Amino acid sequence: MCIQRVLGPWLLVVMLIAVVGCGPRTQSLFNGRDLDGWRKEGGGATYVVEDECIVGIHGPGANTFLCTTDEFDDFVLDLEFKWDRPGNSGIQFRSHLRPGDGIVEGYQCELDPSERAWTCGIYYEGPRGWLAPLDQSPQAQAAVRLEDWNQIRIRARGPHLQTWLNGVPCADIIDRQGDTAGFIALQVHSGGTGQMRWRNITLTELED
Repeated sequence: MCIQRVLGPWLLVVMLIAVVGCGPRTQSLFNGRDLDGWRKEGGGATYVVEDECIVGIHGPGANTFLCTTDEFDDFVLDLEFKWDRPGNSGIQFRSHLRPGDGIVEGYQCELDPSERAWTCGIYYEGPRGWLAPLDQSPQAQAAVRLEDWNQIRIRARGPHLQTWLNGVPCADIIDRQGDTAGFIALQVHSGGTGQMRWRNITLTELED
């Protein structure tokens, strides 16, 4: 009886730790201080850390990407985004470097300051182009904030890809042709001008 009384509370603690340990794992992809865990690929845009934000500043050359050094498969990605100066941008996910020339390819959650307003549509950077434009989604088009912070969510589970903009559902597709894993990247598009910033970048890995 004495042994049971001693082991009882400890057994409960062990069971609780096991339950907590089995839940989805959420991690911050940006520490707010520097670009540890990221690398730049592509053109001549500049990425700096300012006020606990990653700031992308338009530069010469091709599209530029700040890529995570880790890769992810099934996840929910949450972050905030804002334009300092209008310019086309995007958030790559399940992306990779094309063998031979190092060009970034993969899914992109569009960040679009134009009148078209396709922010959070899904584009495939590379040979495939638009997979989920928002021309038939007036609610999604109206959700973008051009002069304030935008809350963006990307969910990728198997072939099912979804996006939300400021809580409004945007893209929702099944696509079996793209990669099932890859890096996350923040894009500054070539041409024109633009300065944009990202903050509070967290990723929750989804379990089978």
